[in-house]
Amino acid sequence: MLEAARVAPGLSGPEWIMALQQTAARGRRGRAWAMPPGNFAATLALPVGTDAAQAALRSFSAALALHDAFSDATGRPDGFALKWPNDVLLHGGKVAGILLETLPGGWLSIGIGVNLAAAPARDELQPGALPPVALLAETGLRIAPEAFLTLLARAFAGWEARLRAEGFAPVRAEWLRRAARLGQEITARTGSRELTGRFESIDASGCLILATPTTRHTIAAAEVFF
Repeated sequence: MLEAARVAPGLSGPEWIMALQQTAARGRRGRAWAMPPGNFAATLALPVGTDAAQAALRSFSAALALHDAFSDATGRPDGFALKWPNDVLLHGGKVAGILLETLPGGWLSIGIGVNLAAAPARDELQPGALPPVALLAETGLRIAPEAFLTLLARAFAGWEARLRAEGFAPVRAEWLRRAARLGQEITARTGSRELTGRFESIDASGCLILATPTTRHTIAAAEVFF
């Protein structure tokens, strides 16, 4: 993502940047992101304009692209699910994460990390986080990062074209179809409070809709726990 920020001003269009090794990987809120050998780390530098709300919708199209790439690679889509706001699950464990950062000049960097070959140690997790899993251990499939990028880039290009042509509605509908724990109880932790309720939906801007016994909450940003 640092490289994407460095090169974006000189780009004329979208560009993927992949690292086979990282020494300072990071996840959301500045957390460390472990990258064992053989795993996938790439960032897409994407021109999206200056509308921050529209830029944020790429979290959902990136998640759908990851789901499609996993499905194409394994031929087994049923084991994968999408966790709001930006994770992909395999058999209930976290196999991939997405991180968005806005850049000057209307650019967006979409960082994606995937446990292709190995999962990081569980002692590196924050309390209550889902356990990490690896594609190789869960499915027996060994795929090189370069091959996975080919599948992912193709899938993302398709969802990006659809988002630009048709808006968020079809992306939202397809994301909900693949969503983890939809209709079930979850806990959302924001910076100031913790809410537990039924995961009803996401709205037209991608916010989480959480129903508690007294009201429905619209949550723009939170950590979700099952």
